[in-house]
Amino acid sequence: MSAIDTLKLRIIEELALDITPDEIDAAAPLFGGGLGLDSIDGLELVVLLEKYYDIKVGQDEDMHNIFSSVNTLYDYIKERSASAAA
Repeated sequence: MSAIDTLKLRIIEELALDITPDEIDAAAPLFGGGLGLDSIDGLELVVLLEKYYDIKVGQDEDMHNIFSSVNTLYDYIKERSASAAA
């Protein structure tokens, strides 16, 4: 399983979505027309980052871009993980 698929699976589990990872287009918007997530789901995604990736999202960060899609969320995780390892 790829890292993107793992992230999709974690999103599905944490948000109790009734879909499979294959049904999530990694480039589609998480909010609005894509998965249709709302602000409560956004908070749960922040918790997911802390729980699985030990990443705390700061208030000064560009949440709109970070949580734009699975791809942008994955890129953020990779970037923060690389920063922590350095």
